[in-house]
Amino acid sequence: MSSRKANESLAQYKIRVIDPISESYCAAKWLNSTIWLGHGQTTSCHHPAAHRIDVEEIKTNPSAIHNTPHKKQMRKMMLEGIRPAECEYCWKAEDMNRDVISDRVYKTEIHSEEEIAKTVAMPWNADSELKTLEVSFDRTCNFACSYCNPGFSTTWVKDIKKNGPYQNLLSDARGHFIDTSPWAESPSNETDNPYIQAFWKWWESSLQDNLEEIRITGGEPLMSNSVWKLFDWFKNHPEKASRLRYAINSNLVPKPALLDKLIEMSHHVPNLEIYTSNESVGAQSEYIRDGMDYKQWLANIERLIVEGNVKEIHVMMTINSLCLDSITKFLNDTLIIKRKYGVDYCNVSLNILRFPSFQSCAILPEALKLMYKYRLQMWLDWHVTEDERDMNGRSLLVESEIAQIQRLIDYLDVVKTPHRYTSETPQLYNDFRQFYEQYDIRRNKNFRETFPGPLTEFIDSIPLVSGNAPVVVNPLTAEAGYVSDELADGK
Repeated sequence: MSSRKANESLAQYKIRVIDPISESYCAAKWLNSTIWLGHGQTTSCHHPAAHRIDVEEIKTNPSAIHNTPHKKQMRKMMLEGIRPAECEYCWKAEDMNRDVISDRVYKTEIHSEEEIAKTVAMPWNADSELKTLEVSFDRTCNFACSYCNPGFSTTWVKDIKKNGPYQNLLSDARGHFIDTSPWAESPSNETDNPYIQAFWKWWESSLQDNLEEIRITGGEPLMSNSVWKLFDWFKNHPEKASRLRYAINSNLVPKPALLDKLIEMSHHVPNLEIYTSNESVGAQSEYIRDGMDYKQWLANIERLIVEGNVKEIHVMMTINSLCLDSITKFLNDTLIIKRKYGVDYCNVSLNILRFPSFQSCAILPEALKLMYKYRLQMWLDWHVTEDERDMNGRSLLVESEIAQIQRLIDYLDVVKTPHRYTSETPQLYNDFRQFYEQYDIRRNKNFRETFPGPLTEFIDSIPLVSGNAPVVVNPLTAEAGYVSDELADGK
């Protein structure tokens, strides 16, 4: 969905709609939310760190699972043209001075100009009704991706319980690999959880009537009972369901029975979209995303397209230091599906990982970044020149994909640090090697066999240190539940 005029570029839209409001406006602070109901945290999108929901306030105001005092202060700043520090992801992109379109433009243009105008007119401290909501009911997950942590995956919790904390990590965010994240434990079961109770109260009173899209994340949402309760709502309320988009963030490698159930229930949802995640191919994908079966993932996408009732399938790529080795091969695989079934399937978005810093592509040696930059630029130039089209005459690469791939190319060229609190390079390099050496043992993997060549040469060049450093709280992630840029898809 987009409120842009016909033939209006994203840059033109920004100048016409966003800039007159303020230099820092983003509609996501009012109209979009990610809420982790399992442990009671929220954020406006997946870039700022999550913050706590007041468990007392939601007893009388269920909408406070979104309309927190913190978000209202951020709204006030944006209306005044002040850049909230928590939105650094967008400011860093915009400050590259290359006419970069940051995510706040994408997160604004999906809403109507009427809704945007309402956010500007309403008092900054008023409660706002959501238009797009991403919600997680719990952290249950069958994956334990390398850049995730126990706060968002029960399989990660099992790793720490079995093997203990990771050792000798020195840089920022290392604290998220040393315990089972008890702060993320649900205060009770789904039925008694006060945050889930508030959600259903808000849902019944007004949320279901105002929302345009509800998107479920996790953990792995197909493993949550509340997700199937929502599917039942769609089945039992066909009139309301017809105007509401229902989206699921799934790793798409669940137990076969759950995929079968998803295909069956999809026929009761008029506007079902699937969001899944991947950014590399084969063994490299299975290394980065522990639990992934790459061939099965591709096969399950095709099953959903052929057997299910799925309007669109989106692939959220988390751009980390390891995926660049096969990123163009992965993009080729998405184009294969687009050629076969059309551009509604396997659209990609590129989310550049910042946390943990030692897994960011920004910390790679310059020679490696330049190699990946030129490889990606050649891929993009070729496909833009070819302008391949699907069976309906639509370009296989849409404008947002081209813009985000180019943004990554520029990022590899310009950005030197993932964020302003990044540790010193020797610490980041140490943690890169320390983490993956231990990850190999814990997960029965082999970095050097999986990433032969420059990445193996890089990791072998890093000297190891001994002794475990004390954990120092990073001010950017001081809230216990910091959110990786990947965690829009809950992995």
